[in-house]
Amino acid sequence: MGSDASPSGSGTTLAVLHVAAPGAVGGLESVLALLAGGQGAAGHKVAVAAVLDRDAGESPFLARLARANVPVHTLRLPPRAYITERRRLMALIRDTRPDVVHTHGYRADIQGAAAAWRLGVPTVTTVHGFTGGGWKNRLYERLQVRSFRRFDAVVAVSTPLAARLRAAGVPPARLHVIANAAAFDPPLSRADARRQFGVNDDAFLVGWIGRISHEKGLDILIEALARSLPPCKVVVVGSGRETAAVRALARRHGVEDRIRWAGVVANAGRLCTAFDCFVLSSRTEGTPMVLFEAMAAGVPIVAAAVGGVPDVLSDREALLVPAEKPDALAAAITSVHTDPEAAHARALAARQRLDAERRPEPWVERYASLYGTVLANPRRAIA
Repeated sequence: MGSDASPSGSGTTLAVLHVAAPGAVGGLESVLALLAGGQGAAGHKVAVAAVLDRDAGESPFLARLARANVPVHTLRLPPRAYITERRRLMALIRDTRPDVVHTHGYRADIQGAAAAWRLGVPTVTTVHGFTGGGWKNRLYERLQVRSFRRFDAVVAVSTPLAARLRAAGVPPARLHVIANAAAFDPPLSRADARRQFGVNDDAFLVGWIGRISHEKGLDILIEALARSLPPCKVVVVGSGRETAAVRALARRHGVEDRIRWAGVVANAGRLCTAFDCFVLSSRTEGTPMVLFEAMAAGVPIVAAAVGGVPDVLSDREALLVPAEKPDALAAAITSVHTDPEAAHARALAARQRLDAERRPEPWVERYASLYGTVLANPRRAIA
């Protein structure tokens, strides 16, 4: 897969191998699919190494890469086969001979980068955010952050994330901020999207899309729903390890009958038009791609002002609330309900800002320029 010319940055064909251990859906997966597809369309030789559990089913992420004509090398492995994983990644790097190995997520940052370092191939990582949670996740993230000090370039998707990485010891000269871009299929009509969710009336509909885990804060929306929200229904799109716990919380508050649990929905962003209000209730974020989907659909947004969210939206485009404040979240959703004219004006401003600031082409070019900077001081060739 090596480049046809000596890579020097913009305008040169580069060979890039992305490495990730993707989930079914998520922000990391959306960013990687958009980036790899954009790089291929720009003429670069790009491929993705996807590390999957041996028994994992079909992946919407891999299907999206196939539609974008991005070659995929799938490595299906049993649990904890770390030595085998690293060896297979090294063999793949030898076979494909990329100019750069670009990793995404803690597993790839540790395993994929180590394979590249053994072979002298330059490494770039994009840090999409941190999930926090239990001790095991925190341990993985500590190892991940330590590994960043060895990368040729570390990309943060937001300025707060970059500040956190700088404080953790990532050398400033190798730390770069490249905010995510956005490009989506056209959304469905409101009526069609509501039919997809089984909503056949004009109820005020609140939408939530994400991984059901502690950092995404679905429990905070449930707490808000149990407070002083206007009459409404909530559609929850996604799944995760805390699904049972959050559903139990909804039952305890007596609000589960107001919630439709839609599970994982492929290309869920196209259905944001079903919602009268989109809610992001996260405790922590990088740059959440789901916000871009809501902005593209022209839906009024209520979001916790965490991580890179204020880089994406201001008070002119959305109602921003403090994290972990159910009362503030409930008040903001109520405001969308009681003042729809102001809410739709904010939604229009959000769509205009998305179109102006998040086009994929300049974003793809920024990554190509970064690779060129990294490759200006080439390391030893593949053995």
